[in-house]
Amino acid sequence: MSTLKTKKEFHSGFAAIVGRPNVGKSTLMNQMLGQKVAIMSDTAQTTRNKIQGVYTDDDAQIIFIDTPGIHKPKHELGEFMNKSAYSSLKEVDMVCLVINGNEKLGPGDKFIIEKLSQIKTPIFLLLNKIDLMTPEEVFDTVEEYRHLLNFKEIIPISALNGANLSTFLDLLKKNLPVGPMYYPKDQVTDHPERFVVSEFIREKIFLMTRDEVPHSVAVQVESMKTDSKDVVHIEATIMIDRDSQKGIIIGKGGKMLKQIGTAARKDIEQLLGNRVFLDLWVKVKPKWRDQKSTLENLGYSQKDYN
Repeated sequence: MSTLKTKKEFHSGFAAIVGRPNVGKSTLMNQMLGQKVAIMSDTAQTTRNKIQGVYTDDDAQIIFIDTPGIHKPKHELGEFMNKSAYSSLKEVDMVCLVINGNEKLGPGDKFIIEKLSQIKTPIFLLLNKIDLMTPEEVFDTVEEYRHLLNFKEIIPISALNGANLSTFLDLLKKNLPVGPMYYPKDQVTDHPERFVVSEFIREKIFLMTRDEVPHSVAVQVESMKTDSKDVVHIEATIMIDRDSQKGIIIGKGGKMLKQIGTAARKDIEQLLGNRVFLDLWVKVKPKWRDQKSTLENLGYSQKDYN
């Protein structure tokens, strides 16, 4: 007597990653995908746009949305970042709140939890950076947060070394609805290559200039062309808002700009799978973060989140 095999149901859905600036959201998403799609820095508010990363296996597809850190805005760009983060909560099947377990519960965390209390979406609390904590500290922090909101699950993790991420992934998949595969199996982000390239360049500026050029930098890819030898030629403009920052980014004899370009090119070549020639220019545009037209040209458009 023959038996028919029932087709295994496929699950899919969207998961927003939210939290204060610099708690490890981008590190978490890159670790989940096994590939770099979001830039990382120990400078707060590095992520400005919603970055979508796609995880796919034989059972499920999860589209992670890495949001900008929720903070008190000081300019138009900050307003855009907050609206971008809040809008993602309306579009997803679940929310992953990331906190830095190595820091005390503060007003910023309480503010976000208050916002999350107003939605009906299942919320997973990820207690990050347990690699810097003792087991007793992990237990105490879990108990402290447990009483603040009716979390679906509380999972202690380390986004840096991957501790407990497989457990987190299994819990997400169990809570996903039955659905289609939205993206091809080998696709890891929905952003165009130009966007990811500009983000990689911006990351290297953060890493190499540190506090000297904090949040007043943006990168715009002007052109990407592949020649007959499959070498990708990229021209990009680094935008800053003060003349004094131009000298810092260029460096003595152009040394800093060359280092930024060399480091960014390695990531870009890994992304594209081709050799890359990267040409960087530096442009001063005072108060660009408060100019709506400039923000829209750079891809920071508030009209998408009104």
